[in-house]
Amino acid sequence: MPYIKIRTNKKVEEPIAEQIKSKLGEDISILGKSESWLMVDIDDQADKLFFRGNKDDIAYVEVKMFGRADASHYNNMTENITQNINANLNIDPDKVYVSYFETSNWGWNGKNF
Repeated sequence: MPYIKIRTNKKVEEPIAEQIKSKLGEDISILGKSESWLMVDIDDQADKLFFRGNKDDIAYVEVKMFGRADASHYNNMTENITQNINANLNIDPDKVYVSYFETSNWGWNGKNF
């Protein structure tokens, strides 16, 4: 039950969004999850998103998931996410934040796991 949200101040065209989503679908296995449960949200053109006091091309990525993973898996996932953002949106890796949120409470289909 992972959810990945990408917030960026760049415009993301549909074909690029599809490429980003597809790569995330492959990479989610790093955290022991599958694409069949993955929800991806790409929030583009965030014109009030600032980093280091300016509006350079930037991105913030949140990864939320049911359960836990170890630090090395998160490190590998961060590397892949950053490469994905760089390859598809041309945002420098030092302008991408990635954060992780684990939960033991996750609802779906009217019930909690």
